[in-house]
Amino acid sequence: MKWALLFIGVVVGVIALAVAVGYMLPRDHVAAMSARVHATPEAVWAVLTDPAGFPTWRHDVKTVDLLPATPTGPSWREHSNNGAITYVVDVLEPQRRLIARIADKGLPFGGSWEYRVEPVSATETQVTVIERGSVYNPIFRFVSRFLMGHTATIDAYLRALGRKFGREPTPTVAGLEGTGHGV
Repeated sequence: MKWALLFIGVVVGVIALAVAVGYMLPRDHVAAMSARVHATPEAVWAVLTDPAGFPTWRHDVKTVDLLPATPTGPSWREHSNNGAITYVVDVLEPQRRLIARIADKGLPFGGSWEYRVEPVSATETQVTVIERGSVYNPIFRFVSRFLMGHTATIDAYLRALGRKFGREPTPTVAGLEGTGHGV
């Protein structure tokens, strides 16, 4: 009985520590990664802007519901093991830049993803993904910062995009001008 109480006390203490640290962490973050994809900017852009095709190359996405367009651009809902998330395009600069924002309220996180597409050569494209995220729940904030890392989802996304074109890239952390810390 004594060991059980000690074990429960340690578990409660660890959770309390994670919550306390989570409250001290900033709610908002910026993370960015880049990768060279073996495809033309036109081919990459076509894949990035085709939500209906996401389940064919993104293993984290099971299905996608195409939703009515908003005044700023297309919208869709992705279904994964973690539930459904609705995205709305806020900026669409064809074959150059796309910003999609999480439109759902009530999630423990939110924010936007910016996709930059730049030609490198006739057969390669540099893709940079910038996440401007907010993690509202302090426990998720702790997990996002210390267990997963803010770039884990971006890394998986860029690797899947590269595999779509036949070569898995090695994404690298990208510095952003104006952040003061190179992300």
